[in-house]
Amino acid sequence: MLSINLITVGKLKESYLRDACLEYQKRLQGFCRLNIIELNECRLPDNPSEKEIKAALSAEGKAISDLLIGNNYFNITMCIEGKQLSSEELAEKIEKIPAYGKSTLNIVVGSSFGIAEEVKAMSDLRLSMSVMTFPHQLARVMLLEQLYRAFRINNGGKYHK
Repeated sequence: MLSINLITVGKLKESYLRDACLEYQKRLQGFCRLNIIELNECRLPDNPSEKEIKAALSAEGKAISDLLIGNNYFNITMCIEGKQLSSEELAEKIEKIPAYGKSTLNIVVGSSFGIAEEVKAMSDLRLSMSVMTFPHQLARVMLLEQLYRAFRINNGGKYHK
């Protein structure tokens, strides 16, 4: 059974988003071992300078990078310049991970300012959800839903239809 680490910067603040995540975590139990790792977001002033943002991303990147080092890991970084995949293409990618000799899928969601370049460099896949802009905290719910959909696709379930 594939292990999945959803590595996020920041915590979900809204109860309705936490509830949605819990629902998908429950649904995913039969398909994978899911672990959500919430890292602390660096505090920034209301109007941070580029230098302050870069320092925050670097600090967050160090914490993330430590979690991505391993021979059995397939790392996906969520970033705006990443590749867009259909649900079927994501399902196919996930299904092939064990064939690459990997037993753990790490998916990284950075802060609202993004992800440090050094983390992106450790990725096997840079993935973008859309060219549209979504609330940052909604990304976790959307990812969990797409993971559930991918496993249902790969197992011939009706959920996807």
